[in-house]
Amino acid sequence: MHRDPALIERRLHRVLTQRLIPAVHAHGIPLDIGVWPVSGEPVPVAEGLGASYRPVSVGHRWGPAWSTCWFRVSGTVPPEWAGRRVEAVLDLGFDATKAGFAAEGLAYRADGSPVKALNPRNAYLTVAEEAVGGEEFVFYVEAAANPLILDDGPGGVPFLPTRSGDRAPWLGEGSEGGDGEAGEAGEPIYRLARAELAAFDPDVWELTQDLDVLGGLLAELPAEDTRRWQLLRAVESALDAVDLHDIAGTAAEARRRLAPALAVPAVEGAHRISAVGHAHIDTAWLWPLRETVRKVARTVANVTSLMDEHPEFRFVMSQAQQLAWLKEHRPEVFARAVEKVRTGQFLPAGSLWVEPDTNITGGESLARQFVHGKRFYLDEFGIETEEMWLPDTFGYNAALPQLMKLAGVRWFLTQKISWNTTNDFPHHTFWWEGIDGTRIFSHFPPVDSYNAELSGREIAHSERNFRDKGLANRSLVPFGYGDGGGGPTREMLGRAARLGDLAGSARVDIEGPAEFFAKAHEEYGERAPVWVGELYLELHRGTLTSQLATKQGNRRGEHLLREAELWCATATLRTGADYPYERLDRLWKTVLTHQFHDILPGSSIAWVHQEAEETYAEVAADLGELIDGAQRALAGPADTGGTLVFNAAPHARGGVPALGAGPAPAPAAPRPLADGAPFVLDNGLLRVTVDERGLVTSIHDIAADREAVAPGSAANLLQLHQDFPNQWDAWDVDSFYRNAVTDLTEADEVTPTPDGGVRVVRTVGASRIEQTLTLPAGVRRLDIDTSVDWRERERLLKVAFPLDLRAELSRGEIPFGHTPRPTHSNTSWEAAKFEFCAHRYLQVEEPGFGAALVNDSTYGHEVTRDVRADGGSTTTLRLSLLRGARFPDPEADLGHHRLRYALVVGASLGDAIREGYHFNLPERRIPGDRPVAPLVSLDNDAVVIEAIKLADDGSGDLVIRLFESLGGRATARLTTDFAVAGAAVTDLLERPSADEPTPDLARLSLRPFEIRTLRLTPAARG
Repeated sequence: MHRDPALIERRLHRVLTQRLIPAVHAHGIPLDIGVWPVSGEPVPVAEGLGASYRPVSVGHRWGPAWSTCWFRVSGTVPPEWAGRRVEAVLDLGFDATKAGFAAEGLAYRADGSPVKALNPRNAYLTVAEEAVGGEEFVFYVEAAANPLILDDGPGGVPFLPTRSGDRAPWLGEGSEGGDGEAGEAGEPIYRLARAELAAFDPDVWELTQDLDVLGGLLAELPAEDTRRWQLLRAVESALDAVDLHDIAGTAAEARRRLAPALAVPAVEGAHRISAVGHAHIDTAWLWPLRETVRKVARTVANVTSLMDEHPEFRFVMSQAQQLAWLKEHRPEVFARAVEKVRTGQFLPAGSLWVEPDTNITGGESLARQFVHGKRFYLDEFGIETEEMWLPDTFGYNAALPQLMKLAGVRWFLTQKISWNTTNDFPHHTFWWEGIDGTRIFSHFPPVDSYNAELSGREIAHSERNFRDKGLANRSLVPFGYGDGGGGPTREMLGRAARLGDLAGSARVDIEGPAEFFAKAHEEYGERAPVWVGELYLELHRGTLTSQLATKQGNRRGEHLLREAELWCATATLRTGADYPYERLDRLWKTVLTHQFHDILPGSSIAWVHQEAEETYAEVAADLGELIDGAQRALAGPADTGGTLVFNAAPHARGGVPALGAGPAPAPAAPRPLADGAPFVLDNGLLRVTVDERGLVTSIHDIAADREAVAPGSAANLLQLHQDFPNQWDAWDVDSFYRNAVTDLTEADEVTPTPDGGVRVVRTVGASRIEQTLTLPAGVRRLDIDTSVDWRERERLLKVAFPLDLRAELSRGEIPFGHTPRPTHSNTSWEAAKFEFCAHRYLQVEEPGFGAALVNDSTYGHEVTRDVRADGGSTTTLRLSLLRGARFPDPEADLGHHRLRYALVVGASLGDAIREGYHFNLPERRIPGDRPVAPLVSLDNDAVVIEAIKLADDGSGDLVIRLFESLGGRATARLTTDFAVAGAAVTDLLERPSADEPTPDLARLSLRPFEIRTLRLTPAARG
């Protein structure tokens, strides 16, 4: 008889989904349901257990957006179910296609111990593994009415603006739980759809797994493959054996007919897949931080419950902050995690505090991500993590390999590079080489997902897509529903068991990342290809600019933390003041948490960014208090009439030493400007002309006798672009934004300021932009202080500086160094980098003359190069200032902003580095007359001190982190203002390195971009 494969596959799909899967829980009986809606923020578990519940039934509507509703679920096991597995099945109003993005629940027993989570594809609670009949039971379910904000993803309909991400007004601080109807606080968004007690049929469940795996496999095999036809015959035979009116009675026979097909082993040399249980949970995104705490609790409760029944199951959890929250807020769930760490099933991994954005996060912050992440795992579990697990971050800077090595990390995993829109990354297993030459063994899973289900399609795609065939034969698949979807399921584990050794499929083994990397390294080793430099994501470039206030809070927080540690350490060693260990630890962790890759990039809902701005303000106030107290203790009596200038920058300025304080110099007298354009600003180093439009038409370097602005051009030219990417509003800037540009050349006001600057006011649409242009004394730097009342939507504001020079490369600051990038677009790889990240500076030069753009707030940069009609070359630097994305926050960036940037003329790379620090670490003036000599100083500006602090262990040792900044070899002498009893080179965690000799402070030799951490023991404390 002729068999139509498509007909068999359609038959399989319908029987499986409409008959067999529902039959796993057949003959359900209703459960008794009580409800207690919480009118405010989530309440402690004990309060939910002790509340007054009123009876409801299936169909009950519950949950205004962001509210919590507690359900009491109870019943009695029928006597006739004795000996069977009995489960309660609940549907809180799930959308099965949106696991993790809508309603979720966590079930508790009456004593408050967690059971497991309830999710769209994990909706059961075990009542009895082998019932005796007549058991009475009760569960309490804490249900979260998280609104469905995620409309679609890559390749689908573009995101739409939504107000669902706002703080719910009925969930303000001080709200208390109540027993009113859900509708009293807002419209309910969910409906209780199912609440039944059912007997679980293991034979039917096993049959569904058999058919699911074989169906997934045959769908991926070529039409002419003999194995495909064998599977089609087996599946058809099994389906023929199933009596749809007696599924339970015929499931065993159907399985018997499938057994031979499932017993055929995989071919010799089949691709090997390490399946790693995982649940990527965004620390904040389409929900606030407080909801992440509960998502983590639900997920960990789920996976530890699954581990009880599946000892082979291994699960990775990668963010220390989330486990710290679990310990603080759900200690009973954390205890379960600790228990499973001891059994080797729960695997803390990742080595970081959170999974941060690694483009925008500063260098010292990345070092502290490792410090606090690894310390948490060491302190809580006694585990030294060896992997950096960053599947979802939007690109990876080229300093990371060295930072990983200095933190004791051996392996690196990412997935996001599969989202590239222009160029396919050429490798899946490779050595990643950073700017200093450090290499880290790395893997990029060919499954192209970090939320895999172990489906036949995914397994086949992993093997087909693997780009290192012939050299290697092994890849990793992270599997499990993320973002509150509950992680792996028993169905996924059922697939893994069947795919361990099955003809036509890759071999699948459940194991941890350490096992995978060890095997991959042994198999591939030094033969693996090398990728040098940054891992640039050809997508999500808009995250370099979105939500300016969040980025400013982080930038300011990073620099204030530097200042606080420096001055508090100085005050402790000089005056005996107490060093604020606990306070600094808390503040660092707060800043690190907000560097998560959907907070700092500006891609979260409004609630998240509103809270972030408030948190950053509190951090700034706290750190300001620490800095002020330390500086006043150092400066001496305030009533002497003297004034000291404190300089936290690593370079001297204005007669004040780096990292110290000296008498304030007499202020330079401003040069008043006459009314009427053009205005000419002159500080003896630069002469700047501002015309009647408020545009800079000339910047003349007096000493070099050289004009910086390209002929016929204007600098500080604000440009407005339409900004409507094809999707992912807050995330993306698409290259076609360049096709439409409006130069803002009309000014409302152009007037001189009393201090010798020029004030320019412009309006565009409903927005007002006010700028003050000044030339500080003693530097070749034009400062632009910008205040914006921004009211534009779906527009991108940039500022352009067309320069009369021909630069082959730009050099933009990254953590602990810089990345050179071509200014041309010869290849698709270069063309794709039309918007890139730079921190405090972006520098360009031709032999003998350069310029740099420095800033205090933003990260999106662009460089273009053009040949003029006169034969000259114009290199244009552009800085992205503001956007107006509409999803996920429809009012992103609306409001008042102040930001500063500057052009440094005649700037070498060293000048750019120095001015970048100076611009972000302003001098502080404090009453007093006691100069403060630096604790340590260097005699080579190429070597930069990034951090000075006391050792975290309370020993009183001084820790100094420094690095070579220019990209060449450097030798420097480090001198101290105190006697040193001992010195050591340490790792990032301040542990002396056994491989490093005692450092010679009189002659520190560093390779290009080398980071060095020194630990000095003061003699008085030795």
